[in-house]
Formats: sequence, C-alpha cells, structure tokens
Amino acid sequence: MLTVADAQEKVLEGLKRLGSEQVSVAAAAGRTLAADVAANRTQPPFDVSAMDGYAVRAQDVTNLPATLKVVGSVAAGAIFERSVAKGEAVRIFTGAPVPKGANTIVIQENTKVEGENVYVVDGAAPAGRHIRRAGLDFKKGDKLLKAGRVLTSRDVSLAASMNHAALPCVRQPRIAILATGDELVPPGGDPGPAQIIASTSAGLGANALAWGATIRDLGIARDRIDDIRFKAAASDGADLFVTLGGASVGDHDLVQKALVPELKVSFWKIAMRPGKPLIFGKYRSMPFLGLPGNPVSAFVCAQLFLKPMIAKLLGRDDAQTPLTARLAGTLAANEQRQDYVRCGLRTESDGTLTAEPFPVQDSSMLRLLAHADGLIVRPPGDPARADGDAVAVLRLD
Repeated sequence: MLTVADAQEKVLEGLKRLGSEQVSVAAAAGRTLAADVAANRTQPPFDVSAMDGYAVRAQDVTNLPATLKVVGSVAAGAIFERSVAKGEAVRIFTGAPVPKGANTIVIQENTKVEGENVYVVDGAAPAGRHIRRAGLDFKKGDKLLKAGRVLTSRDVSLAASMNHAALPCVRQPRIAILATGDELVPPGGDPGPAQIIASTSAGLGANALAWGATIRDLGIARDRIDDIRFKAAASDGADLFVTLGGASVGDHDLVQKALVPELKVSFWKIAMRPGKPLIFGKYRSMPFLGLPGNPVSAFVCAQLFLKPMIAKLLGRDDAQTPLTARLAGTLAANEQRQDYVRCGLRTESDGTLTAEPFPVQDSSMLRLLAHADGLIVRPPGDPARADGDAVAVLRLD
C-alpha cells in the first residue's frame, strides 16, 4: 500500500492549471486570478477634499481670525472653473476636486458665514491639510492584484476602483460526482427497509464548491456494471471524475470492473485510516478518484486528495500544513496505517491550541464528523500518547 505522502504526490502529477476566462467584478469574489492586474487609472485621479469646508490659500489663514470672500461652491462630481485668488474661499464638500490656487481646506466647524464672507475663527490650516492628493491610493499602471490570488470582496472593490469591469480568472474545475450502491436513496426520498440516505454526495459537492470547483451530480448508480458504466459516461467534459463507494474488495464493489478498460488505474489502497480503499487513475482522458463509500472515509480522502487536486487545477498554493496542538486526552499506540483522528479544537487563554479526540472514531458517524474541528494526524507506528503531549493537527474547513 502507498503512503499518504506518496499518494498525494501521484494524484498531483501531470495536473496543470486550467485556462482563463473573463469574469465580471460583481461575480469575481472567490475566484482565482489568472494574471496580474494593473490599475487602469490613478486613484484619486485628482486632489480631493477630505472634509466639508472651504478651499483656501494657506497663506491667507496663517493669522486668525481671517476674513475671506466666498466666490463659489463645488461638490463631488463638479469642477470649480477658475483659480482661487488672494483673499478668496470656495465652499467645498467631501470628495470634490480642490480648485486651482487653493492648497488647504478649512473645515466648516472653524468658520462663521455672514453674507458673501466667511470668517475663519479657529484651526489655522497649513498647506495640504484635509486634502487627499492625486495617487494617494494608487497610480495608473500599479500592479495591485497578483496572479493566483483568491479574490475577496475587498479585492473586488479594489479592482472596480482600478476601473476594471471584468477580471481574468482561472476557469473553475468541473467535477463530476457519481454515488454507487443499491442501498442509497436521495435525501428526501422514501428509503426501503434496507436502504439509507445518500448523504456523502451532498457533503462532497459542498466541499468542492467551497474549494473553487463546479459540480455535475450524476446521481446514484445501482450495483450493476451496466448502470455504473452508463451513468459514468455522463462525466464527459469534466476535469475530474469522482465516484463514491464500490472501491473496496466485496462482491458488490464494482467500480473498477465497470469502468475498465476505459479506466487506467494508477494505484488502489493507501496506508491510511479512514480511507484505505481509494482508487486513482485516468478514466478516458480525465483524472479519476474513486472514494470509499463510508462518509467519514470519503470526507477525509477528499480533504487529503481532492482539495489539493482542485487547488492545482486553479493554480493555487493551498498547502495543508499541520498545526501543533496539545493533546487533551489520551491515545493508544497507532498501528501501521497513518491515522486521522477526529477531534475538537479550542484555543486556551494562553494561546495554546488543544485537541480533544472523540472517543468513538467509527467511519460511518456523520454526527461526530459535523462536530469535529480538526484531524489529529498520527504516523504509522506512533506510540501511545498521554494527556498534554504535542500532536499534529489538520484544521477542517
């Protein structure tokens, strides 16, 4: 059996970043930039007032009180057409361009107005006061968003202010998902006396969406070679084909039998728990991942293999680096498979991260999976662990 590290290396071999497409800024949050993005304009494009008040010459308000003649008004979106001369003031509002000749802003709280005159009674304003200079935020040509960045709502606002209506984004990987098993019925269905709800497809799809992919749900194939083969054909055009169940060695584990010869298996079985019966290869021309049927096993395998595969197709560097935590509890000696122990995580008042393993680790129990914050990673042959020992932990998304 392969080690987890070797299996992770193999599933990423040959994967390349997908091509790019233009995405409107309104829809770009969460997408991955395919190229650096430079500003199309300077921001702010001109000197603007940062306050409501009066645009004046600083030398006219050095000695207070000072009396100035109000010769006009300018708001955001407008321009004062002439220069401010000696002894003059222009009423100005936040965001308005600073008129020529003026070099400071006197805030309105420090003034009194009588007729055509404004009296500056307090707050002498040196040159530049309350003025946002052109280019304060960025200048035209500045590369402010780099390729590979996963765009946030803040990035979207920045891109819009850079005068971009659309952005070059990596095309989202298309993931086709097929569940298998006579025992499965869709959520909301009417299970027979020996059937269960097909829950794993929904969770796996939600994960793939969160990791940046799109989903094509191929439904549920019965434990018949012809049905698996027929439904698998609908994966054409996907970037990655994932099956759930049918990957082990039982009489009803038919995925490999159904998909060969179009399925070329690279490896099958990994020295890990949960998730040993995982198939990886090529189905037709696309990468193929056959996940175990047990929901926890499928979830852990998706975290360890599907997530980095999606990241590589997106050109992202999403390395899953374990954290160090203090064990809150005890663990028996591990066997010869790398173990992923579901646990709760909490941060203590001193900043220490603690990991409390759940007492039951059955790979069918979704309730415990839903309440888990992380996975304690135990290498093969790891000795028994005592309360307070340092352990490696992967946070769950």
